[in-house]
Amino acid sequence: MNAKLPAPKEQPSCFAMEIPLEETGFGYTLARISGKYKMTIMYWLSEYKPVLRFNELQRCIGTISYKTLSSTLKEMEHDGLVIRKEYPQIPPKVEYSLSQRGQSLLPVINLMCTWGEVQLAQQNANA
Repeated sequence: MNAKLPAPKEQPSCFAMEIPLEETGFGYTLARISGKYKMTIMYWLSEYKPVLRFNELQRCIGTISYKTLSSTLKEMEHDGLVIRKEYPQIPPKVEYSLSQRGQSLLPVINLMCTWGEVQLAQQNANA
């Protein structure tokens, strides 16, 4: 008996020309992680599990101002990527960690790292 297998379904494209970019999955993701420091913050929060304090995070990044780090963390908290936990003490103690949603982006970051390592190795081999 020859049973016919169904044809594979086409994967929807994130690059559909008829849809505005901001309405695609790619556009949504890009809006959440774009910015000079968001991916860097996610990197450091994933490296130093489970939490980092504000000043520790600022030291890890090195080139970020207090104001920029504060506003970027607020955006990331609003987008559900970062959890902010404040302890009522003097001096104030605030810790940041990746939320479940933020952690779900770690495979994307890992793929970016892998791609970068391959490209860097090729560039060095051609030098």
